[in-house]
Amino acid sequence: MKILLVEDEAKIADFVVKGLAVAGFAVTHVSDGEQGLEAMLTNHHDLVLLDLMLPKMNGYDVLRQAKEQRNQTPVIILSAKADLQDRLTGFDVGADDYLPKPFFVEELAARIKAVMHRRAPTQIDEIKVGHLSLDVVSHKVTWFDVTSILSQREFNLLAFLMRSPGHIYSRQQILKHVWEINFDPETNVVDVCVRRIKRKLERGSQKMASPIESVRGVGYRLKLEV
Repeated sequence: MKILLVEDEAKIADFVVKGLAVAGFAVTHVSDGEQGLEAMLTNHHDLVLLDLMLPKMNGYDVLRQAKEQRNQTPVIILSAKADLQDRLTGFDVGADDYLPKPFFVEELAARIKAVMHRRAPTQIDEIKVGHLSLDVVSHKVTWFDVTSILSQREFNLLAFLMRSPGHIYSRQQILKHVWEINFDPETNVVDVCVRRIKRKLERGSQKMASPIESVRGVGYRLKLEV
């Protein structure tokens, strides 16, 4: 497996390159954001490890521009920026996983394998439940006569609900399984994301009610009769 590491700190880069070599990964290292973006767009890699605080171009912008160019290489962010909002922003711009520094190389190797397993060739191109369909490549959602493009965060949440229609998930479960974030009772990120999805689905001329249902005191589910 060929991995691109975009990291400006030499000691961390050396630690990651040597540690992953022992685990059987071939790692190519570049030290700034501009080199990282060029390598992502011009060379084939199975996965990218991306720092955020980089010279010349920060990691968020690298990832945004790569996605704008339709680059589908999975990305794991490695960063000392470990606040909730930093992690949510990382997922929003297209990261597949987010590992705060410092970390153990064994955990990094395990996360690489997990991401690649989720990206296996058996991945389907579309999730469909009744009149609701979701394109997993373009993030385009269609609900009756409404077609909208979802952000990464919105896509992850809707795809999660669509894979188990009728099942009620608590906010804690959604935070954990969709974004791998431990539950924070003060955050309303799930509710905000659901409201954004609902607004996008209810724009059409038929004004069909959103298929996402709020279950008072419990959480959210995708209605079976969509």
